[in-house]
Amino acid sequence: MSKGRSPEPLDFFIWTVEDVGLWLEEINLGSYRQVFEENGVNGEYLESLSMFTTEQILRFIRRCHMKWGDFITLCKELRRIKVACLKGEQEVHKPWWAPSCLLSVVFVRLAKRNRQSRVVSMKLEP
Repeated sequence: MSKGRSPEPLDFFIWTVEDVGLWLEEINLGSYRQVFEENGVNGEYLESLSMFTTEQILRFIRRCHMKWGDFITLCKELRRIKVACLKGEQEVHKPWWAPSCLLSVVFVRLAKRNRQSRVVSMKLEP
């Protein structure tokens, strides 16, 4: 993602720590941005929150010094993004790093056709 630009919701599970910080600002939880960065909370980590045990959730809340209500807001916003993606309400964009080539076209077409599966992005190095 480019600096200062909001991350694409469809790709939230590949968000960087910086992308998560931008998203926290967007959902009025920006006061947690620094502590999330210090703890390395990225999109993959946010994706795994839904599989946390109660003990892991409490440990996360303590480590990030979160209020319970703010944690609920975080979870609601994550759920909103996931539901919108599954319903096809999110616009599909090619990854920011993808070269304009046949592979990018195939990626976008597959993502549009199969919204219920998890879209996995890969960066190709020359």
